[in-house]
Amino acid sequence: MSNSLPLPGPEDRLNPEPPLPEQAQPLPPLYRSQEIPRLVQPQYRPRRALPIVLLLATLLTTTVVGARLALDFRLRIAPFNSDQDVMPFGWAWQHPAMLVHGLPFSICLLLILLCHELGHYLACRYYRIPATWPHFIPAPTLIGTMGAFIRIRGIFPNRRALFDVGAAGPYAGFVLAVPLLVWGLAHSIVLPQAASSAIAFAWPPLGRLVLHWLYPGVSPQRILMSPLARAAWIGLFVTMLNLVPGAQLDGGHVLYCFSPRLHRWVSLALLPALLWMGWRFWPGWYVWAVFLLLMRARHPFVPPQAESLREELGATRLLLGAGTLFMLLLTLMLAPFRIS
Repeated sequence: MSNSLPLPGPEDRLNPEPPLPEQAQPLPPLYRSQEIPRLVQPQYRPRRALPIVLLLATLLTTTVVGARLALDFRLRIAPFNSDQDVMPFGWAWQHPAMLVHGLPFSICLLLILLCHELGHYLACRYYRIPATWPHFIPAPTLIGTMGAFIRIRGIFPNRRALFDVGAAGPYAGFVLAVPLLVWGLAHSIVLPQAASSAIAFAWPPLGRLVLHWLYPGVSPQRILMSPLARAAWIGLFVTMLNLVPGAQLDGGHVLYCFSPRLHRWVSLALLPALLWMGWRFWPGWYVWAVFLLLMRARHPFVPPQAESLREELGATRLLLGAGTLFMLLLTLMLAPFRIS
């Protein structure tokens, strides 16, 4: 069905209708959907000192973890089999010279996380949406950090801006993590028998494809990952978590662009699904269920720019949206960690 108006006939030319008054003239679509929100964006100047301090602290904690991973890799033993592997900070205090060997792991990991957050941040800058600098979270965990984040302080003018901000992060981190995974696995070690570790790491579908390409016929349990490969693995793990299609996660932003109603129903259905996945596969899904519960499966309203989704997002963004689902399937791990 076409929304175009019929052409005027001869009687219309003889008796033209008077023009609408100026205040009743409809606003152009560009002004109505894009320019007005830009005028009301709050003034915000991002802080610099705190993000830099957090970055340096996270560089230290991840370097400590990387140094212990490098030592285990050089000795050809599986990591996380001793207390010093799980909490290596006391060991690093006694052997500070070993920290230099942890830099490849920490730098690669922080670069993946930084690319992810810079994807969000630069997209916000493009649309003049106020946002903070990337904030890293140093923590005494198995990887030395709990990730990174930015806070968006403004509003999204339209769904196109929301899509670009939401999808830019996973794509940026994924594009860097994949070649690092290939390089890291190419420099990993094939053990004569399966490695025995107290904490086993699952292999995402993408990792299994790369393993079958590099080491055909070799069991994944015999591959002792290099520290660089482990940093790339964490990058894929972060991508998977952020692409969960619910609430205000990156995957939720993308889904909302396509259908706000579907986004709400999927977000509501994810809560019991994550609780079941936490009971059946990995307790970490409980944490993600709490996140969705705190966000109440809601998403801030984003005004549409056009009636047609294809007209508003364009064919390229529709393909990129399907690509985010493909990325989720390539990185999906129902039980990323398993404690023996």
